[in-house]
Amino acid sequence: MNLKEANEIFRRAIIKAYFEPQLLKMDYRKSSVKHPVITDDGLTLDNLLHLYFDMSTGNDYPDGDEWFTVEYIFPYSIKLPDNLKGPDYFTTLVVSEGKHFWRHRELVRFKYGKSKKLTESIEFLDKKYKELSKSLHDSSVVNQLD
Repeated sequence: MNLKEANEIFRRAIIKAYFEPQLLKMDYRKSSVKHPVITDDGLTLDNLLHLYFDMSTGNDYPDGDEWFTVEYIFPYSIKLPDNLKGPDYFTTLVVSEGKHFWRHRELVRFKYGKSKKLTESIEFLDKKYKELSKSLHDSSVVNQLD
């Protein structure tokens, strides 16, 4: 088994055994929205924003067993106000010809050397979800949805 395969197996195990169950305990639920690239199911709290774990980003790095990338998807092909665009908020993700979703990606480090920071990581995921969701609600975006 090479480093890439080992990192992905470890990352998948920690996400499935810890992160997903903890988020489900915090009232997240399985998302009905399918991500255009990530095949695993996502989670949602308000059915407006959807959270997915990227299992493969970072597989090639020696410390790839210490972090993963999480992607928050706003699955609507609508125009966002300029203040919600950019790396701090949302960038586009093309899903099909002429359509796109909005996404936000975050690198989450759940382990530093020998010490695990699982609780801090889960709090970060939840805080970021709520921050992004609030920004969508505070803008005129929610009113544009069907």
